[in-house]
Amino acid sequence: MEYRKFKDTIIARIDKGEEILDSLKEIALKEKIRLADISALGAVREFTVGVFKTEEKQYHANEFFGDFEIVSLTGTITSMNGEFYSHVHMSAGNEKGEVFGGHLNRAVVSATCEMVIRIIDGEVDRCFDEHVGLNLLKF
Repeated sequence: MEYRKFKDTIIARIDKGEEILDSLKEIALKEKIRLADISALGAVREFTVGVFKTEEKQYHANEFFGDFEIVSLTGTITSMNGEFYSHVHMSAGNEKGEVFGGHLNRAVVSATCEMVIRIIDGEVDRCFDEHVGLNLLKF
């Protein structure tokens, strides 16, 4: 992974074999990012995304293996209890044009991933909401 910082924006290249969320966390901790908007594209060879079942208050994960193009990767960096917290969703398509997506749990790059991290001046924390079953933004 390599990246460059331009004022309030970071452009990162995540390389083949690297895990996207691990790379994101590494950059955020090194640059002391407390609040940011994330977007990316590229290709992955395996990924796990989940769907939150609201009635059950649980995520159900799906794993995918093969050649996939990232159609969309979007998310945020915030904090929870003063620690790094990311919330990222990804959709990726296969050679047939089928697209699968959801809350990103893991994604391993197959060729490259180009990520843009737009740093926002400020901080937003999260707290667990028992009624919803998720870590919600806390203002």
